[in-house]
Amino acid sequence: MLRDTKQARFGLGAGSRLARKADFERLLREGSRNSRSGYTLFYLMRAEGPPRLGILISRKHAAKATVRNGIKRCIREAFRLEQASLGALDVLVRPPYGARPGAAMLVRLRALFSGLRQ
Repeated sequence: MLRDTKQARFGLGAGSRLARKADFERLLREGSRNSRSGYTLFYLMRAEGPPRLGILISRKHAAKATVRNGIKRCIREAFRLEQASLGALDVLVRPPYGARPGAAMLVRLRALFSGLRQ
């Protein structure tokens, strides 16, 4: 089966993720900070390009790797669904300690991401 060479409308490829340490440090140092519902979001507008996502999560957030991975999946999915309306924005998300992945987390994160547009 051949794949279409166009990028999917709601895809979340490598260009949509923050990967370099310098990008994380720049957001922590220069970005605006917003804390709601226990989630801390650091964000900074860029001149152009797609929105990019970074996630800060450690064993203090959840001791089990499966739970941490579930939290990261929820964050990525919420970002993927809202990325079309964000513009050229870098976002770094730190979830609250003791967070549990699920539908409620996804709804809350989508509301937080949509609030960044304003």
